[in-house]
Amino acid sequence: MPGQEKILRRRIRSINSTKKITRAMELIAASRIVKAQARVIAAQPYAEGLTAVVANLAAGGAGLTHPLLQGREEVRRVAHVVLTADRGLCGAYNASVLRAAEGELRDHASRGREYSLILVGRKAESYFRFRNYRVDAAFTGFTENPTYEDARAVAAAVSQRFVDGELDFVQLIYTRFISSGRQEVVIRPLMPLEQEPLDVHPDEAPPSGGYEFEPAPDLILDRLLPRYVEARVYAALLNAAASEQAARQRAMKAATDNAEDLIVTLSRVMNRARQDAITTEIMEVVGGAEALRGSRGGADHHALVASDYLPD
Repeated sequence: MPGQEKILRRRIRSINSTKKITRAMELIAASRIVKAQARVIAAQPYAEGLTAVVANLAAGGAGLTHPLLQGREEVRRVAHVVLTADRGLCGAYNASVLRAAEGELRDHASRGREYSLILVGRKAESYFRFRNYRVDAAFTGFTENPTYEDARAVAAAVSQRFVDGELDFVQLIYTRFISSGRQEVVIRPLMPLEQEPLDVHPDEAPPSGGYEFEPAPDLILDRLLPRYVEARVYAALLNAAASEQAARQRAMKAATDNAEDLIVTLSRVMNRARQDAITTEIMEVVGGAEALRGSRGGADHHALVASDYLPD
């Protein structure tokens, strides 16, 4: 029993140390969620402004023949841009994205289409390389704090290949941040670009009579559409970063709560073991005392019997 109590006490100390770590990680993730969410909101005006400029260009006569807008009659090769985290300890965040990406790979393979994997995050890279998938590009080291330059590098890995005809369709697979308590895995087409921002109804079109474009609207659109792709990738990276922190906060809170429950359970077991040990010791002491008392009584009886045979 004393050995069991010692083992339980050591285990409780170990769990207490783990609980302190998970609690600290929970607080750090909670503080980073606020900053990540602020970055998601701060990036929206740029995307909205870029969309408005593209709409103005469309109203000013820009054509819709840009290669980034042209869909393919037959889709033979699909690029999957998968956004995961560099680290774990964030619950099912990485597993959900990887499961969705693998489902898309199987779906397109069943249609006879080839794949191209563009991976962001060490978890995605290790997952697909371990399963012997062909990885065309991998980006790591910035998932918690992505910059616009990171988004530009990811976009460049697919943009030129799509323009050159090497890729027929490009899609983003990432986790969209809705709130601290809710995130969802989404699969969004990236290329060809959706033409909704360019298809402006005449009644809704911004006034174009006061605009003079230099150079021509088509040339400006050639510059802006790649920026539009980068902005969408950047928005996806920011959403993924915020979702990662939210998932990590929930996972660490659950780990902390589980540690507390386990400590309570082990403390009860240890107290019960200690009580059993004390009870056993008491019983041993009482048993020893009874045995000693019995042995003394027997000795006195033998002494009296022997005295009957002694001469007077």
